[in-house]
Amino acid sequence: MSAVTAVTTRIKNIDREKIVLGLAAPLLAIVTAVIITSLVMTATGQNPFQAFSVMLDFGSKSDSQVWIVNKAIPYYLSAVAVAIGFRMNLFNIGVDGQYRVAAFFAAAVGGALALPGIIQIPVILITAMLVGALWAGIAGYLKATRGVSEVITTIMLNFIGGSLIGYFLKEGRLAEREGNLVHTTDIPDSSFFFEIPTNVQPIYGTIVIAVIVGIGYWFVLGRTRFGYDLRAVGASESAAEASGVSVKRTVITAMLLSGAVAGLVGMPTLLNVSGNYGNDFPTGIGFTGIAIALLGRNSAVGMAFAALLWGFLERTGGQLEFEGYAQEIVGVMQGVIVLSVVVAYELVRRWGIKRQQRIVGEQLAAQARKNSAEKDAEVTA
Repeated sequence: MSAVTAVTTRIKNIDREKIVLGLAAPLLAIVTAVIITSLVMTATGQNPFQAFSVMLDFGSKSDSQVWIVNKAIPYYLSAVAVAIGFRMNLFNIGVDGQYRVAAFFAAAVGGALALPGIIQIPVILITAMLVGALWAGIAGYLKATRGVSEVITTIMLNFIGGSLIGYFLKEGRLAEREGNLVHTTDIPDSSFFFEIPTNVQPIYGTIVIAVIVGIGYWFVLGRTRFGYDLRAVGASESAAEASGVSVKRTVITAMLLSGAVAGLVGMPTLLNVSGNYGNDFPTGIGFTGIAIALLGRNSAVGMAFAALLWGFLERTGGQLEFEGYAQEIVGVMQGVIVLSVVVAYELVRRWGIKRQQRIVGEQLAAQARKNSAEKDAEVTA
């Protein structure tokens, strides 16, 4: 009975240490980011306390909260797309190009069809995922078969994707002109995604897609054999190969999944806002996803909070301009927060490893002393 009690106590201690380490890193990062940002504001002659007060007050308003949630939806999807690659040390820098190409062709298909919404919406979503997967799969295939760095290929594919969109997004091809805007044919009203009504403005119904993607990401990468193989390849390709894992197949599959999720990034805008793809379609979300994935430590829940934080900073940053603060201060905050998180997690990780080594050393030393005492007792007897 005493042995069972000892094991139970040790498990509780381990869980407590994991919780402490898990909370220490984000708290350290937040404190560091606040201190550095305050110093930057002070150095430029601005009051940091007033700035934080303005941000908290404006960000807590109902309309701001809905705006932040809607803004966080594509950010979260972008972060998940990046994180799939990160989990196996693949750097998919091409999420920005993948979601733009996917959104363009999905919008073109949606505008060319006139099906009932219950059929057309899935067609648009599947088209976006297939195009995104194929576009990312090019980099995955070159990585697996030719050893070409995915960083180089995905960056180049971003430029190729932009040029491809530019070629087709012209009047008389796959687009039409409306004043100064050039865009694809509008999708039917029945193809718009539902909205969740609130007292101020509706929340995009595509938040359901983000939730499903987040749950799928958590389950597939954390609870399936494929997820284990993916992480194993990221840890050591040679060891994974020796254990029977096909590294090439895993690399290609991971890039296809990453691209499929990237294809959904533009759907909140297409299906809840614009109804078409035009030259005013938002860009740069893929690069923001990299920062959010780092900020959320590739965790499904962590990236959700990171996406909300990013939306909060963007929403309240606009208000700071009206208060006379420099426009660039929000960019400084975002950069400092990401750097602080990366540094803080690394410091906490190293401290945790040293602590574990010290505990193991103490246990081994205690066991050695016990064995020595038992031997001395046997000799004396």
